Amino acid sequence: MCHLQFPGEKCSRGRGICTATKEESCTTGRIFKNDGTPWLTFMGCLKNCANVDNIKWSVYLVNFRCCRSHDLCNVHL
Repeated sequence: MCHLQFPGEKCSRGRGICTATKEESCTTGRIFKNDGTPWLTFMGCLKNCANVDNIKWSVYLVNFRCCRSHDLCNVHL
């Protein structure tokens, strides 16, 4: 996984493997500018996780996905 990555760039922070515990889920978040242009992707593991679509955050829109189905389930979300 890559914890932080900007479009068209290599991984900025946190390259490696995130191993979720039984209480956690794998997560992938994508932040877009208001015009739909990708701005940032982030991955990790969280205990309290909820899927969200196009939540407004300042001048950005945030999509967030949680997965618990199998290992590496956030790699291609």
